[in-house]
Amino acid sequence: MKKGKINFGILLIVGLLVLMQIQPHVDAQTAPEETPTPEVTATPETDIPMPTDADDIPDGWLLLWNDEFSGTEINKQNWFYDTGGNGFGNNELQYYTDDPKNSYVEDGNLVIQALEEDYLGMHYTSAKLRTMVLQEWMYGRIDIRAKLSYGQGLWPAFWMLPARSTYGSWPHSGEIDIMEHLGHQPETVYGTLHYSSSTGHQYTGSSYTLSEGTFSDDFHTFTLIWEPERIQWYVDGMLYQEQTEWQTRNGEHPAPFNHQFYLIINLAVGGNWPGNPDETTTFPQSIMVDYVRVYQTEAMQGE
Repeated sequence: MKKGKINFGILLIVGLLVLMQIQPHVDAQTAPEETPTPEVTATPETDIPMPTDADDIPDGWLLLWNDEFSGTEINKQNWFYDTGGNGFGNNELQYYTDDPKNSYVEDGNLVIQALEEDYLGMHYTSAKLRTMVLQEWMYGRIDIRAKLSYGQGLWPAFWMLPARSTYGSWPHSGEIDIMEHLGHQPETVYGTLHYSSSTGHQYTGSSYTLSEGTFSDDFHTFTLIWEPERIQWYVDGMLYQEQTEWQTRNGEHPAPFNHQFYLIINLAVGGNWPGNPDETTTFPQSIMVDYVRVYQTEAMQGE
């Protein structure tokens, strides 16, 4: 048989065609996306897991109580009003009312609204809600997702007071400030402990400042993790403060933060710390709370 010359060009083309049949073609537009497994875990951008839905429970925690504000009105089994206008020891200018124009539920949020109006000798109205008697806890994780007010003289706060004066009147039995915000510092929030020593009132705390934007631009989550020997503060899952040393002159450490506390949400106007509204302050001003969630570990539930 006569041997012909091998055409290597043809062989190369045939080989490429075979490879194209074997290798699938995948590009950025057509590649199927892998469905992620839903997990509530910390990410490189957070120090703790940040659940989005109430059903997403952080690992190691149990959901003890929550209010998602999903109804049409404030749940009176969770909250009651603290009304009055006596300055509350801080020379505040608002009168706290139970009027629906100052506090209501709308679009899945608790809204507390401060108004500039004359009412019972004061020039502003607002609202202050407490869980006292209704909901009280010792230790746990508290998540509050909220959008804050802004402007000179506005002073929203999420904070806790003792359910009973175990170690005496304020400040001997303690105060836990989860979040305080001064309207003229719209990018900064504060977390503080109040307690006592042999010389009187003491407080220690720190602050967190956003790298961009303000706390009135969007919702942020404020978290307190309260343990027997440690209390931590977070913003959007980022740890910004940890305290392990406190005292009361009427008890041994970890007093006074070893008994039940209740939660308070309010929007104050004016006062010794923020100062009073000025010509730059606009009204109405409001805070919107998306949810409040309280978690405990099994060990905490046995305390």
